Amino acid sequence: MTTRQRSQMSLTQKFRPSRLVRRFVPLGGFAGQFGPGQVGHAIAGGLPPFPDPLKRIGSLEVRLARTAREVRLAQALRYRVFYREMSAQDGASGKLWRRDIDGFDSICDHLLVIDHDPDLALNRRIGGKKKPAVVGTYRLLRQDVAEQYSGFYTAGEYEINKLVERHRPKRFLELGRSCVLKEYRNKRTVELLWAGAWAYVQHHQIDVMIGCASLEGTEPRKLAVPLSFLHHHAAAPEEWRIRAVPSRYVSMDRLPPEQIDMRSALPELPPLIKGYLRLGAYIGEGAVVDHQFGTTDVCIVLPVSAINPRYYGHFGAPKVRLS
Repeated sequence: MTTRQRSQMSLTQKFRPSRLVRRFVPLGGFAGQFGPGQVGHAIAGGLPPFPDPLKRIGSLEVRLARTAREVRLAQALRYRVFYREMSAQDGASGKLWRRDIDGFDSICDHLLVIDHDPDLALNRRIGGKKKPAVVGTYRLLRQDVAEQYSGFYTAGEYEINKLVERHRPKRFLELGRSCVLKEYRNKRTVELLWAGAWAYVQHHQIDVMIGCASLEGTEPRKLAVPLSFLHHHAAAPEEWRIRAVPSRYVSMDRLPPEQIDMRSALPELPPLIKGYLRLGAYIGEGAVVDHQFGTTDVCIVLPVSAINPRYYGHFGAPKVRLS
């Protein structure tokens, strides 16, 4: 073996995917039976078994990722949507692995929408068989897990710790990294993601959902209409108010209410934000520009008690906490 071959072998071993996975999964696992942010942790706490899958419509099912490989598929989907379709700027690791990766992945649950259609053109053929495709994902981080490790991802943009402290002992859940493959951005796929998230909320007896939602673009003045609409018509009441961190705070109050045309403002809101508002969510104070992802973010606060009851018939009424 030549010196060059030994060097190439050493480099391959150093950067092989399994090593990268271990780097971001210090506890050695995902989804359910492995890590402290997973279903196994909940079962150990005396909760009933988590349903698997959570729901199925035709060839689509929604469930939690079960293996490190499935989390990698979710990361690959995020990369395809955020970095290839949208305008996120990837670093060296993203370019190398073509996955959207950060340190929070190892402590989160990863909700997946999977298409099992054997004739799906997007599926890769392996050994003569077609493989189910991950077409949608949501990243879920519970408060009890966040407080054991790195805190909430949202804390980098909003003063979430102050909100949590004001509402103890309520249980918070952070929703993030939501994305759906372009070909699947329809009512059925979104409903499956929501059904999965709601089942998770029910199972873990969550009281409040929080997270960042994004408007495309990094120039708030060009987003004056949707930002002002959210500021004037969806601001969180004092009880649930949360502010952007001072160093990143961008005013959303860019137009007076009388200058906002409701008919033009609503179409400018991303479907995800409109969906949150229909459920009963509030919007935090101040926006944050995220240059890496090419977006302007707003904070979503959705207390379970504020959810519009008309959705209970579709997703199920909240369970009464016994503790």
